[in-house]
Amino acid sequence: MLKTFTFAILHFSVAFGITYLLTGSIGISSTVALVEPMVNTVAFYFHEKAWKHYENRHTDKPQEKAVPHCA
Repeated sequence: MLKTFTFAILHFSVAFGITYLLTGSIGISSTVALVEPMVNTVAFYFHEKAWKHYENRHTDKPQEKAVPHCA
């Protein structure tokens, strides 16, 4: 959990710092630093979903052979 928290702080700091360098505005930088991780989280969810779909279609799955049922 500590790793996740420190990564979140790093992510916020980078987003804030870059936006501040580009705009010089603390307000805009704060907004971008808060909104960007939320949008990125949603984008990541759909990326994972699409990637899983891709993997399922392109995985070499061995064909299951039918085993005769002995009664």
